[in-house]
Amino acid sequence: MTAVTDQDHTEHPEHPEHPGRDASDDSGAAPRTDAGSPWDDGLIARRVSGSTGEEPPVLTAAHRAPVPPAVPPLSYDPGLRSRLEALRELVGLSRTRLDNRTLGQAGRVLDEAGARRRLSGQHTVVALAGATGSGKSQLFNALAGVPISETGVRRPTTAAPIACSWSDGAASLIERLGIPPRLRRRPLQATADADDRLRGLVLVDLPDHDSAAVQHREQVDRVLGLVDAVIWVVDPEKYADAMLHERYLRPMAAHAEVMFVVLNQTDRLPGEATEQVLDDLRRLLDEDGIVLGEYGEPGTTVLGLSALTGDGVGELRESLARFVSERGAPARRISADVDIAAARLWPVYATRRRTGLSEEAREEFSDRLADAVGATAAGEAAERAWLRNANRACGTPWLRLWRWCQERNEPSTGSVTLRGRPDEEATARQRVEQAVRTVADRASAGLPAAWAQAVREAAVRGSQGLPEALDELAVRAGLPPGRPPRPGWWPVAVLAQVSMTALQFVGGLWLLAQIIGVMAPNLGVPVLLMVIGIVGGPLIEWSCRMAARGPARRYGLEAERRLREAASGCGRARVLDPVAAELLRYREVREQYGRVVGAAAGRG
Repeated sequence: MTAVTDQDHTEHPEHPEHPGRDASDDSGAAPRTDAGSPWDDGLIARRVSGSTGEEPPVLTAAHRAPVPPAVPPLSYDPGLRSRLEALRELVGLSRTRLDNRTLGQAGRVLDEAGARRRLSGQHTVVALAGATGSGKSQLFNALAGVPISETGVRRPTTAAPIACSWSDGAASLIERLGIPPRLRRRPLQATADADDRLRGLVLVDLPDHDSAAVQHREQVDRVLGLVDAVIWVVDPEKYADAMLHERYLRPMAAHAEVMFVVLNQTDRLPGEATEQVLDDLRRLLDEDGIVLGEYGEPGTTVLGLSALTGDGVGELRESLARFVSERGAPARRISADVDIAAARLWPVYATRRRTGLSEEAREEFSDRLADAVGATAAGEAAERAWLRNANRACGTPWLRLWRWCQERNEPSTGSVTLRGRPDEEATARQRVEQAVRTVADRASAGLPAAWAQAVREAAVRGSQGLPEALDELAVRAGLPPGRPPRPGWWPVAVLAQVSMTALQFVGGLWLLAQIIGVMAPNLGVPVLLMVIGIVGGPLIEWSCRMAARGPARRYGLEAERRLREAASGCGRARVLDPVAAELLRYREVREQYGRVVGAAAGRG
């Protein structure tokens, strides 16, 4: 392993194997450069031109390098497109209910998915990541067939990401990673020809993830969020490092299908120690929740190799060739990102119990409001009013006169009523507030915290002004306008009562005439008339009272029903409808969340 200079990633024009330079011929002619290659940073060409003093040749249209054909963009399968659309709808519906911090990762996934979709679908960007001294740069050079990334004893060696592409058309992908042209390379031509199946591979050598330089770790985290796949390079000494497993591998367990874990430096292990270390590495990965791609199943590929001796590098190259030729890594990476975002959103969307307002809760709320406005008392008052009218219409004149005098002699109770009215209003308001709290608690039971809070806030907003509105309803709908309706038998009862009164008068006058001598004495007939009138009047009144109970009861129930319906309609419009709208919004986001996770969400 050679030592490095102080300048990282500086190109050496004297290096005979540099990918942008051909070997000089025996005549000492200047080396040829590929002027049309998008990967040539121009440094070697400028140095050669400056040393010879010759003007660069002017290329005509016939000599210019052909423009590479446009690379088709990435296309997602219908299932992934549906999940992304559902995630976009989910974020849109949740903007007013959840904070940006909660929706931040989902928004980033959508942004990255959209950006990746506009770029090449024929290329797969694979990052080489590892700790200091793991030999990832050495492995990078072995895969490219040429020393592109510097290796050495000074740590950290890799200070910035370096990209190597096996085919044209990946410039936009590498620009997305923020890698400048001077750090973009091409593999050795002989290696590229031998590994034709690697066409489409873009290999990126990352700085050490455990570097002491903070900017190096930041670059690693940034690029890992943008690449399509990752090759984790570990060594026999640090493969169980807690930082690697807790900071990277465990959080990226969902990306198992787009990850390789390579145990490098197996040449340092004696005998069967390599298999033992690999078995222990697989155990640690299993504890991290990473699915291993064994027995042909999808998952993480675990290999052992030595970049120094080349042992196992061919197997890794073969696995990479199959992986790249499938052209499925970008979509699998985005799908895994969606899985992680959905898993983190689970607490704010999912619930394992049935949610919403039952019919029983709605009826109880309406009953509470009816009690608050005094619907039952209003019905009883309407029933009493109907009976009073019946008694006034069908009662005897003497009984009505006695009741009138009794009412005039009763003391006024207005002061008592005035003292009780504020207490009644306070009690009614408390009943309304209690009804709103109860229905809000029942509607929000089982909902995630954000949606439960939204339901309660909707109920509280609707309850503002509800007691005053119910008071107005009680005044308008408590008793029907006008006098209560009279049944058809009332005129007959009134006529009969008048007849009984007339009989009393006739019998009384007849007796008076006999007493003063105007008429001949005959007590039987006038007394009989008076007895009939005196007994018949109360009897008719009692009969009418018995007959009036049924209509009066129905009249009172009708008045109570109207007031209950009015109070229920007011409560429904002000409280239940806003609460139902929030619950409907939650059901919509649950359906979208179900599409995001790729399974039907439980009905709420």
